[in-house]
Amino acid sequence: MRFRSCLAAIISFGALAVLTGLCSVSVFSLSQQTVVDLNAAGFRVDDPLLTIRCALTGECEDEAAASESAPRNAPLLVLTPAPTYIATALPLATATTTAQAATPWFFATASPTPAATATEAASELPRITDPRALTILLMGIDQRSAAAEQGPFRTDTMMLVHVNPASESVGVLSLPRDLWVEIPNYGPGRINTANFLGDSDAYPGGGGPALAMETIAANFGIRVEKYLLVNFDVFTTVVDLLAPDGVMLHVSEYIDDPTYPDEGYGYDPLYLEPGMQRMDAETLLKYARTRTTQGGDFDRARRQQQVLDAVRAEVLSAGGIVNFVAQAYPLWQELQGNYRTNLELNEILALGRLMGSITRENIHYSVVDNYYAALGHSPQGEEVLIPDFTSIRDLVMRAFYPGAQLRPAEMKARAEAEAAPIFVYNGTRIAGLAGAMREWLLAQGVTVTGINNDVTSGRLQTEIRVYGRYEATAAYLAQLLDVPSERVRRSGDGVIAEGVLVALGLDAQAIIES
Repeated sequence: MRFRSCLAAIISFGALAVLTGLCSVSVFSLSQQTVVDLNAAGFRVDDPLLTIRCALTGECEDEAAASESAPRNAPLLVLTPAPTYIATALPLATATTTAQAATPWFFATASPTPAATATEAASELPRITDPRALTILLMGIDQRSAAAEQGPFRTDTMMLVHVNPASESVGVLSLPRDLWVEIPNYGPGRINTANFLGDSDAYPGGGGPALAMETIAANFGIRVEKYLLVNFDVFTTVVDLLAPDGVMLHVSEYIDDPTYPDEGYGYDPLYLEPGMQRMDAETLLKYARTRTTQGGDFDRARRQQQVLDAVRAEVLSAGGIVNFVAQAYPLWQELQGNYRTNLELNEILALGRLMGSITRENIHYSVVDNYYAALGHSPQGEEVLIPDFTSIRDLVMRAFYPGAQLRPAEMKARAEAEAAPIFVYNGTRIAGLAGAMREWLLAQGVTVTGINNDVTSGRLQTEIRVYGRYEATAAYLAQLLDVPSERVRRSGDGVIAEGVLVALGLDAQAIIES
């Protein structure tokens, strides 16, 4: 069903939460526009907004009285995203109610027909007509709508989502909040302060988000056209409504965080064991935010990407679409006041339509971690991360333009030139799996330096860890073993001194037997 394609897009990237809500509203808006068209033609049709409100709250208005008192041409629904904080004199861009709204040059719109079914309505969604890529900045702030803080806020999370219609691929790049960069018109600073400074000073062109987008462009040469800023309530609300039974997710290591902060000034300890687990919204949020693992903020960025992908899969599982439609109106109500965006509704729907043709294998996740930034100090003596811009540019190319990857023969030649030590560790309880993988790799022309047992014996999925500058070797092994990019990780845990370590999961047995 093409309506599923719309949902897939909106859930799949870091905009997952708000985009889902907006897609919900779009479906509801189409039905309202149908009412407008029919009433204009002389037919009497109930307003779906009043109908749903009546069903949900029991507050049912007298229709005749309502029709006499209401202006004939008043809009039935105006979707206006309310900000968590708005700098004075900076109006927030609003999303329009129908696909006929003002449209950027790379989008085309279509008009819904009164008799459209859900499937037909999906086929009338706006579409992207320009093949050029679009980059969206996703920002999360450490705030809940019920909290007393009014802002401005530093960004707790920053992700770049690069949508490429020509190659039908999506790249997601997470940026650490302590990255030391040049903030236009302000000088050097942590990248997470750009939104704070822009909102504090009513920065021209859009406040904090505008300054954050300019900071990305100035430091990394990436032009960012759109932004989406959300708080924690967006995530928990979407998960609670669309996945009320929780989300299945694989925890790869023990997590013990006794000082995880609660909503006040106390603690809400988090403890998780490795393995597949079903988590509710609050646990998922804690899992995505904790920094107690060895990789700190870098591990947290990977977990955030993992959580978004797991939520996407859960909502799109059997029955997910039915639950989504049933919760459309309450979801829209709950999300108001918890996000800011310059994405219009028709733009979101067009992106959703495109995502219908993008497979999970063409969504690439990457993190700017300690192999792309070095620990340093600010002039005030505070610990920060100094970016290696040359390496980051290479990472951006691999994440955003996967179609430009080298051919297998070229990848193999580069891997051989690195001459990296390669180790295979068994992360399962299958006896002899590491030895069997060593023989399999030898048959592919890859020499293994050594084998051993991993510290984890319940690993489900194989991952590749890189110790040192051996990116070509890791990429080549990932291609041979069909390991996705999000499971190729730089590591400094000291398990090996240098080289590339293949940590085998249960999926490795199928590779060997193929």
